[in-house]
Amino acid sequence: MRIPIVAGNWKMNKTVGEAVALAKELTERLPADPGAEVVVCPPFTALYSVGQILVGTTVLLGAQNLFWEEHGAFTGEVSPLMLQDLGVRYVIVGHSERRTILRETDEDVARKLMAAFKARLSPILCVGESLSEREAGQEEAVVARQLTAALAPLSAAAVAQLVIAYEPIWAIGTGHSAAPQDAATMAAVIRSEVAARFGNAVAEKVRVQYGGSVNAQNAASFLHQDGIDGALVGGASLKAVDFAAIVQAARR
Repeated sequence: MRIPIVAGNWKMNKTVGEAVALAKELTERLPADPGAEVVVCPPFTALYSVGQILVGTTVLLGAQNLFWEEHGAFTGEVSPLMLQDLGVRYVIVGHSERRTILRETDEDVARKLMAAFKARLSPILCVGESLSEREAGQEEAVVARQLTAALAPLSAAAVAQLVIAYEPIWAIGTGHSAAPQDAATMAAVIRSEVAARFGNAVAEKVRVQYGGSVNAQNAASFLHQDGIDGALVGGASLKAVDFAAIVQAARR
C-alpha cells in the first residue's frame, strides 16, 4: 500500500522567526503517528532553522526548488548539495508558479529532477494544465507532454520513488479547486502515462498528490478518492491547525 504524503508549500511567506513558530505549532498539533508522511517546505532562508525544529519529529524538511548544477557561477541559485547539507529530504520541482511566472521549461524541470535524484533528494514533480487548456479539452495531452519530458531521462527505479502532484494551474491560490472526481481522473491519467513508459509495477509505486486550493474543509473529498495518495497544500499549510486537519484527513 502506498503511504499517503501531505506536503506544505509555504511559498514566499514567513520570516525565520515566523517559520520557526509555525513549525513548532505544527509538530505540537500532530500525533506521534500521523498516519501519513508529512513534509513542510519553508522558503530557503528558513530551511536551517525549521530543520532544527523538526529534528526528532515525524515531519520531514522539504525545499521549494533547486538548481540543476552542484556549484558554479549561478547567482541567486541554490544547489542540490546545499539542500542535502541542510537535511532536506524532499524538493518541489516544476511548480506551476515557476513554470508560468518564472518561465521554467519542461527541459529545465527534467534537469532539476535528475539533479535531485543524483543528490538523493526525493522530488515532488508538479504537472497540470491552465484554464484555457482545460476548456479546450487538452488537460490530458498537456499533462502527458509534461510527464514525457520530465521522465524521459529517468530510470524505472527513480520513477518508482517519485511523488507526482497534479495541480491544475487555474486552481492554484484561486480558492477554486477541481472537482474530486476530476482530480481522480487526472491521477489515473498520470498513472497510466507512467505505466505506458515503465510498466504497471512502477506505476503502482508512484504516489500522486492533488494540489490546488486544498483546505481543511475539502481535503477529505480529495484524499478519499481512488488513486490520490496525498496533497500538496499551499495557503492552508500556513496555519498549523488547518494543515494538521488535512494530515488527519489523509489517514488510511
